[in-house]
Amino acid sequence: MTSRPASSSPSVAPYYWGIDIGGTSIKCGLVDHHGQTIEYETVPTLESEGPEAAVNRIAQVVAEAETRHGVVGQVRRIGLGAPGPMDLPRGYFVAPPQLPSWWDFPICDAIKAKTGREISFLNDANAAAYGEFWIGSGAKQTSMVLLTLGTGVGGGVIVESELINGVNSFGSECGHILVDPSPDAQICGWGGGRGHLEAYASASGVTIRTRKKLRDHAESSLYGLLSEPENHLTSKRVYDAAVAGDEFALSMIDDTARWLGVGVATLVHVIDPGSVVLGGAMNFGGADCPIGQRFLAGIREEFRTRTFPNVFEGTELSFATLGGDAGYLGAAGYAQKQDQDLSNTDLN
Repeated sequence: MTSRPASSSPSVAPYYWGIDIGGTSIKCGLVDHHGQTIEYETVPTLESEGPEAAVNRIAQVVAEAETRHGVVGQVRRIGLGAPGPMDLPRGYFVAPPQLPSWWDFPICDAIKAKTGREISFLNDANAAAYGEFWIGSGAKQTSMVLLTLGTGVGGGVIVESELINGVNSFGSECGHILVDPSPDAQICGWGGGRGHLEAYASASGVTIRTRKKLRDHAESSLYGLLSEPENHLTSKRVYDAAVAGDEFALSMIDDTARWLGVGVATLVHVIDPGSVVLGGAMNFGGADCPIGQRFLAGIREEFRTRTFPNVFEGTELSFATLGGDAGYLGAAGYAQKQDQDLSNTDLN
C-alpha cells in the first residue's frame, strides 16, 4: 500500500470516494466537495487473488481513512472507475481483459456490502474524462471529449454536463470509431476491429506502423531495432529518436497526429463539444516539449482541413492536466454529480 500527503487546505463537506481499478493497482482518493484530495492511497490489485480480496482491501482503506480524518458519516457516495467491458446498470464486470478472474463479478454490490455506501459505476476512461471536465482542462466547458492515448485509445464524451455511458455500457469508446475503411486497414488489438482509430493512434498502433515502414528507412536510428525482439521497438523509443532529431521518427509522430486529426474531426462533427482533450501516457512530451507541441499542432492542422472554419475556431484542443489522478478524481466527481441529481429529484 502506498499513500501521499493530503492537501493542507481546509476541506469542505460532503465527501466522496473515487476508486480507480487497474490491472496492477487500485487508486483510492477521498475527495471533498470542491475536488480537493483529502486522502490518497493505492493498494495492489493482485488479480490472481480474485475480486473479493481486492474489495476487502478497498474497504479497509475507506474505513481507516474516514476515521483518521474524522469524516465518518460525511461521505455520501463512492465513485468506481474500472476497465471494460462492463454492465453498468447491474454493476457487473463482464470481461475486463486485464482482470480475467474478475469476469461476471458484481463489483458494485460487493463494495456496497463492505462499505455501506451507494456506488456510482463508470468506465475508467469515462472517469478520467469526467475528472478533466470537473477540475481539469475542460473545467470551463459544458461539453468535452477526452481521448486517452496509451496501449489503446480510450475516450470519454460529456454533452451538456452529462456523461455518455450508452445503452450497452459502451458509450464514449472513441478509440473504436472508424478512420480507415480500406479492406487492408490495420486491426486494433482489442476486439479485432479493422480501421479503428486505436489501430493507428495508440502506442501499440504506432509501434506496428513504425515497424512496417522502418524496413525502408535504413538511415533511421531506429533501424537496428528490427533485429531485436519486437518489444524493444516502442512508441517511447520513437519519441526519444524524434527528440534526437531522427526525421523518420518525426514523420511517424506526424502521421499519428494526422490520424488523430481525422478522429477528432469525426467526433466533433457528431458532438460539437467545444473542447477536445488529449490524455494518457503517449503524448510525445506533452505541452512542455517541442515534439509534443508539434504533435498537437499536427492534430489541429488536420482537424482544420476537415471541418468548417467556425467549428475549428470554436473548438479548443489541449493536453490533459490531471495526469494519472484523473481517474479517481473523475470517479469522485461523478459520484458527487449523481448524489446531487438524486437530491434534486427528491426535492421535486
